[in-house]
Amino acid sequence: MHRVVVLALDGVYPFELGIPRRVFGSSDGRYEVMTCTVDGEPVRSNADFMISVEHGQELLPTADTVIIPPFDVALISPEIPDPVMRALEAIRPGTRIVSICTGAFMLAAAGLLDGRPATTHWLLADDFRRLFPAVNLDPDVLFIEDGNVLTSAGAASGIDVCLHLVRSDHGSEVANQVARHCVVPPFRDGGQAQYIEQPVPDPAGQGTAATRAWALEYLHRPLTVADLAEHARMTNRTFARRFRDEVGASPGKWLTQQRLARARQLLETTDLSIDQIASQVGFATAASLRQHLHAAIGVAPLAYRRTFRAGAAAG
Repeated sequence: MHRVVVLALDGVYPFELGIPRRVFGSSDGRYEVMTCTVDGEPVRSNADFMISVEHGQELLPTADTVIIPPFDVALISPEIPDPVMRALEAIRPGTRIVSICTGAFMLAAAGLLDGRPATTHWLLADDFRRLFPAVNLDPDVLFIEDGNVLTSAGAASGIDVCLHLVRSDHGSEVANQVARHCVVPPFRDGGQAQYIEQPVPDPAGQGTAATRAWALEYLHRPLTVADLAEHARMTNRTFARRFRDEVGASPGKWLTQQRLARARQLLETTDLSIDQIASQVGFATAASLRQHLHAAIGVAPLAYRRTFRAGAAAG
């Protein structure tokens, strides 16, 4: 069983501390989630209560994935406390390491993000750049995966990155089941914008939700942004602006994301040929599907299918 160890630091945010257990714990026993502090002692939360755990840093060398939830911004420093540094040094080389929100500050202070792309909460971007200029910060995305290190933005993006890991480990079908358990959307691409200016459209105005639902029903068609704008009864320019305001991505990028998500599900759960899948999800050719899938996740469709067929057989 894949062991996820969550390291609670002083000033930990309770909401994000609970995300790994809620997400990974909803995967029908595929993960074991355990929580520790650097010394096994209780830590302060950033709320009005303490967090008590049963384990110290002795758990860290046993982890397959280590997650660092955020801690109070008042405790941010360019220096890492010695006990925390010793705890991070106990992590085995090659272990998957994930930060949520200000957790990236601790990874950066430990030198684990030098030369890497990373993200954190958009409100803290200036502070992060000032303290850690060696990190290639992108504050405009939900999460970034760079090898075995993943960093995510604030709050709910912790759910997104954990669902991404479930999807990477076990495929879209399992990730969708976990999302339903947690009553959250099953897929938000890591490159989606953190900050959406108008996440809830003006009730008096005309939004794009109905058109997005329509597009998902007709992904097999060669839909264009002009088609979406026509369905929404807007000009192309107005539709593109409102779409980005509501979704945080351009209509074209969103369409590609939805087509890829559907294609991955079909690769995992059917024996359809690559040509058939490309046709069903709206890519003009199998070559187009191959190109987009490789750009998104770095593998070809047949390799992706083999990975999850092998995983299902092993399970």
